[in-house]
Amino acid sequence: MNKVDEATDTDFIFGALLVVANKMDTLLDRVLSKYNITSKQWFLLLILFNIFEKPPTIKEAAKEMGSSHQNIKQVALKLEEKGMLRLEKDKKDLRVTRLVVTEKSYEFWKTAENDGIKFMKEFYAGVGNDRLKNARLFISQIMLNLKAMEEKNE
Repeated sequence: MNKVDEATDTDFIFGALLVVANKMDTLLDRVLSKYNITSKQWFLLLILFNIFEKPPTIKEAAKEMGSSHQNIKQVALKLEEKGMLRLEKDKKDLRVTRLVVTEKSYEFWKTAENDGIKFMKEFYAGVGNDRLKNARLFISQIMLNLKAMEEKNE
Protein backbone atom coordinates (compact mmCIF):
# COMPACT_ATOMS: atom_id res chain seq x y z
CA MET A 1 0.00 0.00 0.00
CA ASN A 2 1.45 3.40 -0.97
CA LYS A 3 1.08 6.68 0.87
CA VAL A 4 -1.73 7.88 -1.42
CA ASP A 5 -3.82 4.84 -0.45
CA GLU A 6 -3.24 5.65 3.22
CA ALA A 7 -4.52 9.22 2.93
CA THR A 8 -7.76 9.95 4.68
CA ASP A 9 -10.77 11.09 2.68
CA THR A 10 -10.36 14.63 4.01
CA ASP A 11 -6.67 14.74 3.05
CA PHE A 12 -7.44 13.35 -0.40
CA ILE A 13 -10.30 15.80 -1.03
CA PHE A 14 -8.26 18.78 0.15
CA GLY A 15 -5.34 17.91 -2.13
CA ALA A 16 -7.62 16.94 -5.01
CA LEU A 17 -9.43 20.30 -4.86
CA LEU A 18 -6.09 22.09 -5.22
CA VAL A 19 -5.07 19.85 -8.14
CA VAL A 20 -8.46 20.25 -9.84
CA ALA A 21 -8.30 24.05 -9.47
CA ASN A 22 -4.81 24.14 -11.00
CA LYS A 23 -5.67 21.81 -13.87
CA MET A 24 -8.93 23.64 -14.60
CA ASP A 25 -7.04 26.91 -14.69
CA THR A 26 -4.37 25.50 -17.02
CA LEU A 27 -6.82 23.85 -19.43
CA LEU A 28 -9.14 26.85 -19.48
CA ASP A 29 -6.18 29.15 -20.15
CA ARG A 30 -5.29 26.91 -23.10
CA VAL A 31 -8.83 27.08 -24.53
CA LEU A 32 -9.05 30.85 -24.00
CA SER A 33 -5.61 31.66 -25.40
CA LYS A 34 -7.01 32.03 -28.93
CA TYR A 35 -9.16 34.88 -27.59
CA ASN A 36 -6.17 36.53 -25.86
CA ILE A 37 -7.82 36.20 -22.46
CA THR A 38 -6.86 34.30 -19.29
CA SER A 39 -9.08 32.16 -17.09
CA LYS A 40 -8.95 34.83 -14.36
CA GLN A 41 -10.06 37.51 -16.83
CA TRP A 42 -12.79 35.17 -18.13
CA PHE A 43 -13.97 34.49 -14.58
CA LEU A 44 -14.20 38.19 -13.76
CA LEU A 45 -16.28 38.79 -16.90
CA LEU A 46 -18.45 35.79 -16.02
CA ILE A 47 -19.09 37.23 -12.56
CA LEU A 48 -19.89 40.67 -14.00
CA PHE A 49 -22.38 39.24 -16.49
CA ASN A 50 -24.08 36.78 -14.16
CA ILE A 51 -24.07 38.18 -10.63
CA PHE A 52 -24.60 41.91 -10.93
CA GLU A 53 -27.48 43.87 -12.41
CA LYS A 54 -25.50 47.13 -12.41
CA PRO A 55 -21.75 47.70 -12.67
CA PRO A 56 -20.20 46.58 -9.36
CA THR A 57 -17.34 48.12 -7.47
CA ILE A 58 -13.98 46.39 -7.51
CA LYS A 59 -14.60 45.44 -3.88
CA GLU A 60 -17.96 43.83 -4.70
CA ALA A 61 -16.46 41.84 -7.59
CA ALA A 62 -13.51 40.76 -5.42
CA LYS A 63 -15.88 39.47 -2.75
CA GLU A 64 -17.85 37.40 -5.27
CA MET A 65 -14.65 35.95 -6.75
CA GLY A 66 -13.11 35.18 -3.37
CA SER A 67 -10.12 37.35 -4.18
CA SER A 68 -8.48 40.55 -3.01
CA HIS A 69 -9.27 44.07 -4.20
CA GLN A 70 -5.69 44.38 -5.51
CA ASN A 71 -5.87 41.14 -7.54
CA ILE A 72 -9.19 42.04 -9.13
CA LYS A 73 -7.99 45.54 -9.95
CA GLN A 74 -4.99 44.06 -11.81
CA VAL A 75 -7.23 41.65 -13.75
CA ALA A 76 -9.66 44.49 -14.52
CA LEU A 77 -6.85 46.74 -15.76
CA LYS A 78 -5.74 44.02 -18.19
CA LEU A 79 -9.32 43.69 -19.47
CA GLU A 80 -9.50 47.47 -19.81
CA GLU A 81 -6.31 47.40 -21.96
CA LYS A 82 -8.08 44.86 -24.20
CA GLY A 83 -11.17 47.08 -24.47
CA MET A 84 -13.42 44.57 -22.70
CA LEU A 85 -14.01 46.61 -19.57
CA ARG A 86 -14.02 50.19 -18.39
CA LEU A 87 -13.03 51.26 -14.91
CA GLU A 88 -15.22 54.25 -14.05
CA LYS A 89 -15.32 56.40 -10.95
CA ASP A 90 -18.66 56.26 -9.16
CA LYS A 91 -20.65 59.44 -9.69
CA LYS A 92 -21.72 59.61 -6.02
CA ASP A 93 -18.41 58.58 -4.44
CA LEU A 94 -15.24 59.31 -6.42
CA ARG A 95 -13.23 56.98 -4.16
CA VAL A 96 -15.14 54.03 -5.61
CA THR A 97 -14.34 52.47 -8.99
CA ARG A 98 -17.00 50.54 -10.89
CA LEU A 99 -16.41 47.81 -13.47
CA VAL A 100 -18.38 48.39 -16.66
CA VAL A 101 -18.43 45.75 -19.41
CA THR A 102 -18.09 46.97 -22.98
CA GLU A 103 -19.59 45.86 -26.28
CA LYS A 104 -16.34 43.98 -26.97
CA SER A 105 -17.12 41.75 -23.95
CA TYR A 106 -20.54 40.90 -25.37
CA GLU A 107 -18.89 40.05 -28.68
CA PHE A 108 -16.39 37.81 -26.87
CA TRP A 109 -19.19 35.81 -25.21
CA LYS A 110 -20.94 35.27 -28.53
CA THR A 111 -17.71 34.17 -30.23
CA ALA A 112 -16.48 31.92 -27.41
CA GLU A 113 -19.83 30.33 -26.56
CA ASN A 114 -19.25 27.08 -28.48
CA ASP A 115 -15.81 26.59 -26.94
CA GLY A 116 -17.33 27.14 -23.50
CA ILE A 117 -20.09 24.59 -24.10
CA LYS A 118 -17.55 22.04 -25.35
CA PHE A 119 -15.27 22.62 -22.34
CA MET A 120 -18.15 22.18 -19.88
CA LYS A 121 -19.38 18.97 -21.59
CA GLU A 122 -15.92 17.46 -21.40
CA PHE A 123 -15.39 18.65 -17.83
CA TYR A 124 -18.63 17.05 -16.58
CA ALA A 125 -18.50 13.93 -18.80
CA GLY A 126 -19.67 10.83 -16.92
CA VAL A 127 -20.95 12.80 -13.93
CA GLY A 128 -24.64 12.15 -13.38
CA ASN A 129 -27.24 14.43 -11.83
CA ASP A 130 -27.10 12.71 -8.42
CA ARG A 131 -23.35 13.24 -8.19
CA LEU A 132 -23.71 16.85 -9.33
CA LYS A 133 -26.33 17.49 -6.64
CA ASN A 134 -24.14 15.94 -3.94
CA ALA A 135 -21.09 17.85 -5.17
CA ARG A 136 -23.09 21.09 -5.07
CA LEU A 137 -24.14 20.41 -1.46
CA PHE A 138 -20.58 19.48 -0.48
CA ILE A 139 -18.98 22.50 -2.13
CA SER A 140 -21.64 24.85 -0.73
CA GLN A 141 -20.84 23.66 2.79
CA ILE A 142 -17.10 24.02 2.21
CA MET A 143 -17.69 27.58 0.95
CA LEU A 144 -19.72 28.38 4.08
CA ASN A 145 -16.91 26.98 6.23
CA LEU A 146 -14.33 29.10 4.40
CA LYS A 147 -16.50 32.19 4.86
CA ALA A 148 -16.77 31.49 8.60
CA MET A 149 -13.00 31.00 8.81
CA GLU A 150 -12.43 34.33 7.03
CA GLU A 151 -14.82 36.18 9.32
CA LYS A 152 -13.19 34.65 12.39
CA ASN A 153 -9.76 35.83 11.23
CA GLU A 154 -10.82 39.39 10.34
